[in-house]
Parts: sequence; C-alpha cells; structure tokens
Amino acid sequence: MKKYFLAIIAAMLLAMPAMAQTKKGKTLEVSFNYQKQAGPGSNQYAVWIENEKGEVVKTLFVTSFTTKGRVRGNEQPMRGYVKRPNCVPTWVKTVKAESLSDQQLDGVTGATPQANGKQTFTWDFTDQQGKKVKDGKYFVKVEATLYQASDIIYSGSFSTKDKAGSVTLTSKLSEPDETHKDMITDVKAVIK
Repeated sequence: MKKYFLAIIAAMLLAMPAMAQTKKGKTLEVSFNYQKQAGPGSNQYAVWIENEKGEVVKTLFVTSFTTKGRVRGNEQPMRGYVKRPNCVPTWVKTVKAESLSDQQLDGVTGATPQANGKQTFTWDFTDQQGKKVKDGKYFVKVEATLYQASDIIYSGSFSTKDKAGSVTLTSKLSEPDETHKDMITDVKAVIK
C-alpha cells in the first residue's frame, strides 16, 4: 500500500512542472540583433505594445538617453528627445512622453547597450500597471533611431487569442542611411 501511495506522489511531483507551464500565461518575445553605431544621434530605440486605438498599453524598453538625456559640464538636465527631437519620435509622440513623470519613465528605461548582441524583451500581456489586458488585437512596435533623422519602425499585429508562433512584422524607414543601417537587424516577435 505504501509503495502505491509513493508511486502516486512521485507521479504528481513529476507532473507539477508540466502543470505549472500550462497555467503560466502566454508571452510575446521581441528580439533583434543590435550593433552599436558611432556618432551622436544614433543607438536609441524603444519597444512597446499598442492597442487597436493606437494607445500605448506598455513600454517594454526605451534607451536612457531618450528619457534622461546626458548632462555635460554645467548643462541643465534635459530629456534626450527634447535635446534631439529625432530621438525615437514615434514612441515619444505615441506614449505622450511630455505628460509622463521622471519616475514613470524610469520604470521602462534602460541603459543603451555598450556591446553588440541579441536584445530580448518579453511582454506578459499586462498593461503598465501590471493588470492583464482585455482580449483583442494588439500591435508590437520597435523603433530605432539609426542616425539623426534616419528612423526605422517595425510593426506587427496579433490577437490575445493567437496560438504560439511568429508575428509578421513590416518595417518603415524614414530616411536611408547606409552607414548605420545595421544598428538593429533580424527583428522578431514570437508568441510563446
């Protein structure tokens, strides 16, 4: 009898990781290869989610220069997008950055990578306050300021009801820039 109960308990323990995975919510993984570029006015990017109305649901990441700027010498602190209006302008306009406090921006800001490599960001289908989003259609956006006014936006739509798989992304380039075109490449969004 003891062996029977031990076998049942062992089977339940082995099944727990699988049960935990099925209860875990789905995620959207956004990734791209990043190559640091030389010169001012480059290396800025933002990753965010919008709803069908074009409203920002959640910013997953934005580079620190964009939100905090850089102070040198006796300069007054100034947000990067104010100092350099070409700095991820679509994200700035869509998120209404001027209306956000420094604390709100700090919550989504990270350092600009100093090394080349794959960058990965995960959305857990929650809004900026951590609440699960309603079922519906959403858009993933990745914007990169390649250099000065050269800006590229990757965008793709998906639904909360979509099964695991890749989200088709399209890209729109504001101005060609052959020198900095490889700042971000191989942009992907995958529902897991």
